[in-house]
Amino acid sequence: MPNELNVVSNEDIKNLIYTIRGKQVMLDSDVAMLYHYETKKINETVKRNIKRFPESFCFQLTESETENLRSQIATSSLKKDNHGGRRYLPYAFTEQGIGMLSGLLKNEIAIQVSINIMNAFVEMRKFISSNSQMFERLTKVEYKMLEYDKKFDALFNELQKDENFTQKIFFKGQIYDAYSLIIEIIKSAKEKILIIDNYIDDSVLKMLAKKRKNVEVVLLTSNKTNISKLDIQKFNKQYPVLKMSTSNKFHDRFIIIDNKELYHCGASIKDLGKKCFGINRIEDKCIIEKIKNI
Repeated sequence: MPNELNVVSNEDIKNLIYTIRGKQVMLDSDVAMLYHYETKKINETVKRNIKRFPESFCFQLTESETENLRSQIATSSLKKDNHGGRRYLPYAFTEQGIGMLSGLLKNEIAIQVSINIMNAFVEMRKFISSNSQMFERLTKVEYKMLEYDKKFDALFNELQKDENFTQKIFFKGQIYDAYSLIIEIIKSAKEKILIIDNYIDDSVLKMLAKKRKNVEVVLLTSNKTNISKLDIQKFNKQYPVLKMSTSNKFHDRFIIIDNKELYHCGASIKDLGKKCFGINRIEDKCIIEKIKNI
């Protein structure tokens, strides 16, 4: 029996020590292996002497903690106990818990095993203590990397947004992509939307239903529009406020958002994606006033 003990070195024991809930612990199955006991017998000993094992000495892992350990450990007695399988969540022993357990086990190797385990815990504490500054620096580096990742993602998303809204070409069949961009433009309005389009129909009303609450909408279209006064009345009962006027002064299609942003549409909004067309944001703010005053 002593010869078998010599096989398990301090280094081997240190590999069986994990950090769970901020504490260094060993699993019940690994403790059982070192003491040459069955896992079931170890846990029965604890239960018979439960008052000796407060949570700071011994606690049962949760399902998530167990799964997390399984994903980290390639080969371990966590995978299976002496009978080839587990029907319960494992228990974890702190250094104090193992010290208490060693006084309750009655076999020839318990004393020497306990000494080896205690030495392994001491060495682990020394290692963590001596490298605490390095671990702290690594943690700070990780936090900084996370901050940089967040800032990069925010900047990348903003650049993507600007690129999409500055200029976008849609080819035949890209109906949903074009529709999604128009919806994003509509949703961006906080106060007012002006749409200039000679061929508006009720499909445009369905898009405008996605606007923010209380955003005013003005439709400037030709007298050939398919939208009736009844359509407008029904829309206003649920999504106020919508106004419509007619004009024969425009050939192209425009969307003005909050009197600040101007978009030029190469196709009627109702025909998005049916043919190749472009949507461009016009940066010159003076043009907005000129269009409004036509």
